[in-house]
Amino acid sequence: GMGWLAFAQAGHFVGRLVWPFLVASIPAAFLGGATPVSMQVYAALLAGSLLVAALRLALTGQREEAGVVKPPAWGVAVPVGAGIGWLSGVVGVGGGIFLSPLLLLLRWANVKQTAAASACFILVNSAAGLAGRFTRGAIDYGTLWPLLTAAFAGGLIGSRLGANHFSGALLKRLLAVVLLVASLKLLRVAFG
Repeated sequence: GMGWLAFAQAGHFVGRLVWPFLVASIPAAFLGGATPVSMQVYAALLAGSLLVAALRLALTGQREEAGVVKPPAWGVAVPVGAGIGWLSGVVGVGGGIFLSPLLLLLRWANVKQTAAASACFILVNSAAGLAGRFTRGAIDYGTLWPLLTAAFAGGLIGSRLGANHFSGALLKRLLAVVLLVASLKLLRVAFG
């Protein structure tokens, strides 16, 4: 939420870009959160998704892309949003890690618009996915509070720096590194 607010205040949030994705992703994230999967399947799905996204961003992240960006048509964004919503609900992430590379690679948004759209998408889909997990009793409240505190502090610092100080090229490189590290850790979990 703080990231969305910071990027919106800096003028980077484009509502017409994110709303079509959210229409189908919210119910799909809820259904994904209610879908039980084994830890190995979970880790493999998430690791594979993160690795592909990291590699694609690393390959295109060497330069700030210039030119016109154009949001996708509703007929494209709605099914993409549904797929991302369901997958993000299953693996327990907000979906920004899946949406961000698509927005950038398909030239649907520039880097800062992508960061703003992803922050909104993460907030909304996280709430829907958590609601789905809640329905099947799959939330561990004991570990939730320390993570929320860390996420709040990191979100506050990172969103301010990203919205106001870092270049788009640097944001792309940072995202690629974070995705790569996360995917390697998950691959260890999935394949021991």
